[in-house]
Amino acid sequence: MRNADEVSEATWQEGTELPSRTLPAITRTALALYAGGSGDHNPLHIDLDFARNVAKMDDVIGHGMLTMALIGRYLTELVPQRAVRSYSLRFIGMSKVGDRLECTGRVTKLLEKDGQRCAEVELEAKRQGGETLATGTAVVAIGAT
Repeated sequence: MRNADEVSEATWQEGTELPSRTLPAITRTALALYAGGSGDHNPLHIDLDFARNVAKMDDVIGHGMLTMALIGRYLTELVPQRAVRSYSLRFIGMSKVGDRLECTGRVTKLLEKDGQRCAEVELEAKRQGGETLATGTAVVAIGAT
């Protein structure tokens, strides 16, 4: 992944595909740590017995907001966090233990917001088999310092 400082001004053209990134696999440890940090201790995310016996699922599922955080990390590896003007996500599928999210982005529109040159970016996260887990958009200021 490129460092945010390496994404050049030329990147910000409508239709430009941003560098993709495959994130490390989601682990049970990551789910437990996220549950502790977020306060979301829903047993669907951390209790295998509950997931199997009560919810009738094969395994626990990842927190939706963990998926959002991971895609947000992808975004802030492309641009500095201070450049993000808005960020929204729509959840389509559930992440599972062992999933490696592939995050991608594409510049869809250039615009001006609050006197700054900005880019609207379409975001997507897929699991390793190609199934889309989340899509979203972000508006980022270009050249924010």
